[in-house]
Amino acid sequence: MIGIIDYGMGNLASVHNAFNELNIESMISGEPEVLSKCDKLVLPGVGAFEDCMGNIHRRGLYDAVNDIVLGKKKPLLGICLGMQMLFDESEEKGITRGFGFLKGRVVEMKTDLPVPEIGWNELVFTENRPKDLILSAHPYVYYVHSYIASEYNAEDLAAYSQYGDIRVPGIAIHDNVIGCQFHPEKSSADGLKILKWFEEKFI
Repeated sequence: MIGIIDYGMGNLASVHNAFNELNIESMISGEPEVLSKCDKLVLPGVGAFEDCMGNIHRRGLYDAVNDIVLGKKKPLLGICLGMQMLFDESEEKGITRGFGFLKGRVVEMKTDLPVPEIGWNELVFTENRPKDLILSAHPYVYYVHSYIASEYNAEDLAAYSQYGDIRVPGIAIHDNVIGCQFHPEKSSADGLKILKWFEEKFI
């Protein structure tokens, strides 16, 4: 069972529907005791970093997720803003601490291209890519974001997309934690393959 973390914000229904399409059992919950019984967790995210982390703390989910991920070593997938919250901190609306599962900080995108980046972009894998994650020859994934991870560990970067002169960290993996800056649930067949791989093969 995959638990989709409900902290009052985020694209919960679309993620849940994507797992349903794959015939993967999932549930949406904001109850720590329910989430702790799940095999894996998904942290979706839409909105501002500070607001989302504030909701997580107010609902008693911060310590619960830390215990599940660090204590019980259960896999966690962060999507879009959910990925950003996996890092140490964000500069959006002032400095706000994240979970710190991934080293790095989240900064505003600065480029001559339109920000936010909205639309499809090619996903390019690094030498750190999971060998059993098989996508199409040139996978395109769907992004909606104005901030990106920076100062991360190079060995954690599994895939990226190029947006003008910016290298956008697309997938970051460290131990039992994986983040996708794009929306796999909105990224057609290759996005669904990522979700299926997470359920079947990650950790």
